[in-house]
Amino acid sequence: MHMDVNTKREREKAVVSEMIALYCRKRHGGKKGLCPECAALAAYARQRSDKCPFMETKTFCSNCKVHCYKPEMREKIRVVMRFSGPRMIFCHPVMAVRHVLEVKKEKKRLEMCDEV
Repeated sequence: MHMDVNTKREREKAVVSEMIALYCRKRHGGKKGLCPECAALAAYARQRSDKCPFMETKTFCSNCKVHCYKPEMREKIRVVMRFSGPRMIFCHPVMAVRHVLEVKKEKKRLEMCDEV
């Protein structure tokens, strides 16, 4: 079952926003909202998702062959993902399990496309 592009886009933005919020809370100690650096990263990530021309066919940016993040922002989001990814199962278990399943499904699909 395929979801529509807008639903995918909003889901991706929600996952990334939650991961950035978790990272900021644990690393920067913010009790209320994001620090300015994390707020800028979250806004940048949302903007990239909103403009993504591949949303219909991709699952997550990590699986995309085109990397539209500026190198500095790409490194920042990579650090956030590395930190927050394993911790999401405790904060947002449904979101985390769905993400893992979708990533595995997409990698399998890409492998099949590469074999053809």
